[in-house]
Amino acid sequence: MNFLLIAVIVGLAFLIWDCIEVGRNDAANLVNAVFGARVMERRKAVYLAGAAVILGATFAAPVMETARKGIFDPTLLTVQMALAIYISVYFVDTLLLYTFSAFGMPVSTTACLVFELVGAAMFLAGFDNVNWPKVGSVTTAIFVSIAVSGVASFMVMRVFRGAIQTKYRDRDTLLLHGPWICGAILTCLGWFMIFKGMKNVAFVKSIRSGFFEEYGVGLVLLLMWAGFTFIVHMILVFNHRRGIDKLFSVMAILGMICMAFAFGQNDLANAASPGLAALNLWQSGSELGDLADLASKIPIPIWALTGCGILMASGMFSSYAQRVTRAEVNTGSQFEHVALYAPNWCRRLAGVLLRFGPKHESLAPTADVTDSGKKIHYDALRASVITAVSASVIAFASGRGMPVSTTYVAFAAVLGTGAADCVYTGGHADLKLGRAVWVIACWCIAPIIAILATGLVANIVYHLAVPGIFLAVLLNFGLRRFFKKRADAHEACYHGGTDQEATEEGAE
Repeated sequence: MNFLLIAVIVGLAFLIWDCIEVGRNDAANLVNAVFGARVMERRKAVYLAGAAVILGATFAAPVMETARKGIFDPTLLTVQMALAIYISVYFVDTLLLYTFSAFGMPVSTTACLVFELVGAAMFLAGFDNVNWPKVGSVTTAIFVSIAVSGVASFMVMRVFRGAIQTKYRDRDTLLLHGPWICGAILTCLGWFMIFKGMKNVAFVKSIRSGFFEEYGVGLVLLLMWAGFTFIVHMILVFNHRRGIDKLFSVMAILGMICMAFAFGQNDLANAASPGLAALNLWQSGSELGDLADLASKIPIPIWALTGCGILMASGMFSSYAQRVTRAEVNTGSQFEHVALYAPNWCRRLAGVLLRFGPKHESLAPTADVTDSGKKIHYDALRASVITAVSASVIAFASGRGMPVSTTYVAFAAVLGTGAADCVYTGGHADLKLGRAVWVIACWCIAPIIAILATGLVANIVYHLAVPGIFLAVLLNFGLRRFFKKRADAHEACYHGGTDQEATEEGAE
């Protein structure tokens, strides 16, 4: 009983910490586009995105079920074994996310959660305890979402750039092409965010049955596009210069809000589901029991979901979150020279890819700076495509109850739009592309670390009981301190200055 009580207390404490770490690492995915385009100051963007994260967290239940009961079979475990698995996930997850954030590396919180559960269940309860078909379906969904995000963002960016070219501030060009482009973005966001991502909400169900099922999806979407196009055109006509200047900036901000909402809906499961499942198991007071029912059928109160959303939003303000933002922005920057880190082998591989790749001049507008001297890494058109495509892919997956990776989807959109604009041509192209190779390589390394580390920690916690919990906590804090020193030294070497200064100045 002492083990159960202490495990639940420690699990809830680490739930709070893990929510903050998820927000810390994934902050870049939400604000990098609007920050890179200088559409909003980073702090204002984080406030706005944070509010959307909190709202989206209240709709997280379908995804929560996949994470809580889908990866392994709870019916083959005792309560003690299940609790050891759940809290071991937190011990590894908080350290893994903290370390990647400290080095400015975006990592998938979804992939970490899934493979941490796999490692703990496999090493503690056996290979057969893992629901491998479910793991395979989640992994497939992650890879498919990456491919869809990258390809869709490339194609959409090429079409939109072909229409607008570099005249994104020219009134005649935007009057001609701006309305149908924004109409397409708004239709896409409306369809995927509302009618797919929130399809279980009562009023959304009534609209779907009353319009989409009655008249057909294709016709209704076409009418939505026509309606949005007309509205945007009228706004541009009556607002003249102001509407022209802010058109794609507003689209980028709206896309960021939708993306943050989808993030809160999808990624809450990564931080909250192990701890809430552990609490449910402890409250049951059962030694064995039907753990499948206990882990999945007990409803989660709205206040708990909202509280976890607030914790995730709070993590977005940390200095390490700014490191992730800066690194992602510079990886897809239209500036030729940036300050990034990539191992030599990644740069050499990038050099080979560039040597055999197509040779095109950049299609992006000329690199520029703001009046205060801050670099504009993207134009607002590209920022709007990044956020719209990312939000649509994540919302669609959330509506189907699949916990896909916000990190992978957003990073693929940055690379896809960058490739469409041919920003990987001159200057530090090998460094930017090498950084992308390094990030993707770390995505492959992280699951292996998650499986092995969580399997080891789960055995320590289960077999040593209470002393094992305290040993795991000490290991977590000790390794956290070790990696913090290494990461701060790395940051000073490659970027210099403070995190706040580097981010606010545009940080090459």
